[in-house]
Amino acid sequence: MLGRFLEIGIQTEDIRASVEFYERLGFTQAQTGDTWAHPYGVLTDGRVYLGLHQARLDSPALTFVRPGIASHLAALERAGIEPVSVNIGGEAFNEILFHDPAGQAVRLLEARTYSPADRSALDTSRCGEFGWLSTPAADFDPVRSFWEALGLTAADEDAHPFPHVLLSGEGLDLALHRPRFFAEPLLIFRDVEMAARIARLRELGFGSLQAPPRGLDARANAVLTAPEGTALLLLQGTGTP
Repeated sequence: MLGRFLEIGIQTEDIRASVEFYERLGFTQAQTGDTWAHPYGVLTDGRVYLGLHQARLDSPALTFVRPGIASHLAALERAGIEPVSVNIGGEAFNEILFHDPAGQAVRLLEARTYSPADRSALDTSRCGEFGWLSTPAADFDPVRSFWEALGLTAADEDAHPFPHVLLSGEGLDLALHRPRFFAEPLLIFRDVEMAARIARLRELGFGSLQAPPRGLDARANAVLTAPEGTALLLLQGTGTP
C-alpha cells in the first residue's frame, strides 16, 4: 500500500549546520538528485536515511516511494485516507501527503530522490545502533489500526524500555509513545555501552545533551537535540524494543 520506505524527511532552517552536525556524529552523505528546487541533503548511518530539507515540510515526514501514485490515489481514499495535499500531473514531481490519526506526516513520492550510500548497517554512528522512530500518540488503538491497514504489523503494548507499541514494516520500525513521556517524535538509538558513548559526545563538545524523559536512568540515557530541533534519544540497551 505504501511502497518502499525512503527517508525520514526533516525540515531545517540551516541545512549546512544540520549536515555538519550529523557528519560529526559519524553519518555519511548520500548522493542526491535534482528533484527538489530547495537545498536538500541526505545523511545515513547505514540503517536510517535522514532527508534534510531547507524548505517548509511537515516534519518529521515518513517518506515512501510508490511508482504510479496517480493511479494509487483512489485506493488510498477507499482505505479511508484523506490526503492533506496532492501534487500530481503536469510538470510536478508527483507526491501525496497525509497524516495518521495522531498527526504523524506520511509522504508518498513517485520516485527516489537520492542514491543509497555504500555503507554497512553494522557501521554505526557515535549514537550507537539506530532502532526506530517513536512518535507521540494519546490513544494507541486508532493509530495502530491505521498503520495495520497500511501493511505494518503491530506488537502488543510493552513497558520496556518505556511504554510503547511497536509497528514493523519493510525497511521501517515505528513506535508509539505517550505524549506525557515525550511530547515530540524521537529518533531512537541503542547501545549496551551508551553511558560511555554519551560521555564521549560531551568530550567532543556536543552541548545539546539533556536528561532523558522521566523513567529512564539519567546516568546511561540522554536526549541529543540536532540544530533543526530533531530529538535523538540515546538508550542503554540493544536491538528493537
